[in-house]
Amino acid sequence: MSRCVFITVITTIILLTMESHEKVNPAEQQAVDQLLTTDATNEVAEAAAMYATDESSKPEQEEMSVEVAGEEEVADVSPAITIPDIIKRLNELAAGDGSAITPDEIGKLKQQFYNLVNETMAEQRDEFVAAGNDAEAFTPIPVEEEQTFKELMNRLKELRNQYRARVEAEQARNLERKREIIAEINTMADDTDNVNRHYPRAKELQTEFKETGEVPQQDNTQIWKAFQDAVEHFYDQWKVNKELRDYDFKKNLSEKQLLIDEAKALTQEADVVTAFRRLQELHEKWRGIGPVAKDLREEIWTSFKDASAEINKRYQAFFEERKQREQVNEAAKTALCDRIEAIDIAQLSTYSAWNQATETILEAQKEWKTLGYASRKANNQLFSRFRACCDAFFAAKGEFFRSMKSSMADNLAAKTRLCEQAEALVDSTDWRKTTDTLVALQKQWKDIGAVSKKHSDAIWQRFMTACNTFFDRKKHATTDVRRTEQANLKAKKAIIAELNALNTEDTDRAEAIARINDLRARWQETGHVPFREKDKIHDTYREVVRQLFDRYDIHEKRARMDSFQNSIDSISDDKAKLLRERDRLMRAYEGRKSELATYENNLSFLSARSSKGASMLGELERNIERLKNSLGELESKIRLIDGKLS
Repeated sequence: MSRCVFITVITTIILLTMESHEKVNPAEQQAVDQLLTTDATNEVAEAAAMYATDESSKPEQEEMSVEVAGEEEVADVSPAITIPDIIKRLNELAAGDGSAITPDEIGKLKQQFYNLVNETMAEQRDEFVAAGNDAEAFTPIPVEEEQTFKELMNRLKELRNQYRARVEAEQARNLERKREIIAEINTMADDTDNVNRHYPRAKELQTEFKETGEVPQQDNTQIWKAFQDAVEHFYDQWKVNKELRDYDFKKNLSEKQLLIDEAKALTQEADVVTAFRRLQELHEKWRGIGPVAKDLREEIWTSFKDASAEINKRYQAFFEERKQREQVNEAAKTALCDRIEAIDIAQLSTYSAWNQATETILEAQKEWKTLGYASRKANNQLFSRFRACCDAFFAAKGEFFRSMKSSMADNLAAKTRLCEQAEALVDSTDWRKTTDTLVALQKQWKDIGAVSKKHSDAIWQRFMTACNTFFDRKKHATTDVRRTEQANLKAKKAIIAELNALNTEDTDRAEAIARINDLRARWQETGHVPFREKDKIHDTYREVVRQLFDRYDIHEKRARMDSFQNSIDSISDDKAKLLRERDRLMRAYEGRKSELATYENNLSFLSARSSKGASMLGELERNIERLKNSLGELESKIRLIDGKLS
């Protein structure tokens, strides 16, 4: 392949990969024009129609609630953009010369503006519907900044067109000047008799050609090729003395060899993108260096071309690998969106459920931050989707917690009223009536829901202090009862001692059962003991009785049922007596059931927080167990009667 063909090929590659800082890219200009001329009114109308027909199709929002995050979209650090912010930025762009206007920024500002407009219309529609109006009749109120926005967009279009015209005019002038330079070099090259004295002027023209600005992109390759041909033609015809010519070739060879060495070093550069961009700079320098000796031109160009090819190959492989990573990231981000959207907000009705769902959201956001970019198009769509579902979740969560806060405030007010009622009874001496009133207040307390944590302990202590103060006064006022309780304690200890003795003696079963029943009857006839001794002595009594029942095989419940069945059998022919007995049992059943409910309520009310709670807790638990056993026995008796009546 000839040298000129090589030059043409590499020049084309360089021109296609160079980054232009001044020229106007036609595709970019077309994108800007399209963004600046899109009918804003139609977009608003279409969005309004969407909101009027189906609220679920609301446009995805640009900004997300507190816990959302992403690459450029970290929601917990980036402030939400507002319409004034967008207008301010458009004014800044309109104040420039049009060179700063890019399709990416214009597209982003436009999308953000209409997202905010759509949010405003959504709020208008919600208020319209909340007022009892038909959603189909909703007509949005235009955003007042919309006219300003459209005027600024038109102004930006004009600025961009003016800037493009200036750049194109400048590029046309540069093209004409470069053509003049080429023509002059060719003319000097054709003047073979005087080419030697044209050498300084040829060097000046080469420098001027390089310093002359950009030309239209479609003419760039052709003009450079023409310039290179003209310069090579001039040097081929140059009949300067051999020493000067060889010196120039040697200097050019040295400079190009340095570029080759640097290009080879770039093949080891870890940052592929940096290496590629640096290679473009080397190509620019290569083009600015004059020719070398004819016998070395092919060899030295091949060395530079080979190093460039290796860097370009790594650059292409880098982007292919990045594309694969983007596909993996796209799949992972899609899975995160699916995971968030799978949460059924309607089923979250408790704090724990909301907190558990919040953990899922936060974990998803944390994982999102660890993922790299997907493809440009998919990445923006996925982020909008992810942000929208996170926003919806946290909006619903906020509404739930606001409603719960209001409910807890009502509960606090209700419990405060109970505290005031209890405190009003602290000095009462009507022990029985006041006791019943306080128990009723305790039941009301249990029926009232929870209050906030910061008030929970304080309001509870206030209520319990009032209750305990009254019961302490009641206790101190009953000193005679205490003396009686001490005597009862002594009597019950004596009964336990007799039961223990019976447990160690070898006594006839019938005599032992009779003795046990007698002692149990005496135990039931004996009154209350001191409260602090009640649990201990009762547990001791139950244990020794249980041991005696096991030793003498006494099944009291079964015996009672056998006796009851015999009684029912004796009146089985008299349906009226059976019905009266059943009514008596049902009244007893309902009474014990009501009593059980009261005890269970008091059990949930009393706790270790109360100074007397620990002692009363054991007594309540025993009474509850006794009532449950009694209810079970009554149910068995009622079923027995029902069997006789059927």
